[in-house]
Amino acid sequence: MPRLLLGASGGIAAYKALEFVRLATADGYSVRVIQTSASQRFVGAASFAALSGAPVLSDQFERDPLRGAFPGEPLPEHDPASHLALSAAADVFLIAPASANTIAKLAHGLADNLLSAAALAARCPLIIAPAMNDAMWANPATAANIDLLRARGVTVLEPAVGRLGTRGEWGQGRMAEPAELLEAVDEALGGRRWRGLRTLVTAGGTREPIDAVRFIGNRSSGRMGFAVAEAAGGRGSEVVVVAANVALPRAGGIRYSEVESAAELEHACEEEFAAADVLVMCAAVADYRPAAPIAGKLAREGGEPPALTLERTADIVASLAARRREGQTLVGFAAEHGAGALERARRKRERKGLDAIVLNDVSQSGIGFDSEANTVTIITAGGERTVGPAAKRDVAEALLDAVEALRA
Repeated sequence: MPRLLLGASGGIAAYKALEFVRLATADGYSVRVIQTSASQRFVGAASFAALSGAPVLSDQFERDPLRGAFPGEPLPEHDPASHLALSAAADVFLIAPASANTIAKLAHGLADNLLSAAALAARCPLIIAPAMNDAMWANPATAANIDLLRARGVTVLEPAVGRLGTRGEWGQGRMAEPAELLEAVDEALGGRRWRGLRTLVTAGGTREPIDAVRFIGNRSSGRMGFAVAEAAGGRGSEVVVVAANVALPRAGGIRYSEVESAAELEHACEEEFAAADVLVMCAAVADYRPAAPIAGKLAREGGEPPALTLERTADIVASLAARRREGQTLVGFAAEHGAGALERARRKRERKGLDAIVLNDVSQSGIGFDSEANTVTIITAGGERTVGPAAKRDVAEALLDAVEALRA
């Protein structure tokens, strides 16, 4: 779910910002709102809070009850500086309405309130939607400030010509309509080009029971799968995650199906696969399981430990690929170790009938399992690309870029 930070400055157009929040949340955005004190003279904080599902902040020294988190996210363990935490977490920052006063502050780097301080600290795309009297918009000072902001990469949504807030006045100064604001936000995030697509992601590692308390498992944390799921959601896709024993926080706007064993993961995937346009099999699925798990608990006492007989589990991704429909894109992951890893992954992609396979060489220390970073090679019929070392979210974005190229 993409994180949208909305800043509302003073002006009658603040009522349009309420409708924008309603549209954005309905479209899958997680929204936090910063209001200036002047903005609250036109629209109360309670209205924004009700629509966004999160407390509204106004003062730099005000404590944020969510500690900088967006709706649906876990609370950090400490209280951060709000102007830093909110802008650092946001995927896009929209200021609407942007008054002439706020525009002047942004142009000259002032940070005398929470909104301007957050904007100065923002590294994400910044969009402003000016709203003011036509005389103020036409003033050379405002024009110069707008030129400065544009030169720095800020997206400016020019106000429309029409009826203004003051009775009887007409001219250029009307803030862009809520639907236009949402379109600009979408465009800043790449156009949410996965709208209408359904993405099925598996994550984590399966556990195959030996007895009632012991199991065969692996060290997969699910971080890579969750990163792929959140990246796909950020592009506008409807996302389902089949999560095998993942202890990570769940993101808002994503549906999760919780499983433990390979058999449970297979069943969950079979239920979801037909409706999926994209399948990304990140989960580390056990290749073998105990043939006869014990119903109770094996006792330590009693002589020699029993022999453990293993049997193969199903090849889930190959089974799904065998009945794929037209228009589906299938991606698998290959955890390989050491010499010959690349060639083994190439053969695996062809043998399983996949569009792409992601080679994860687990012989490299400090990356991969239960790490925040990874280095992978994305293999398709058309070639190979190595990504990393990089944060798993960056790896996920690169993988989805490859999926887009395949679908094109």
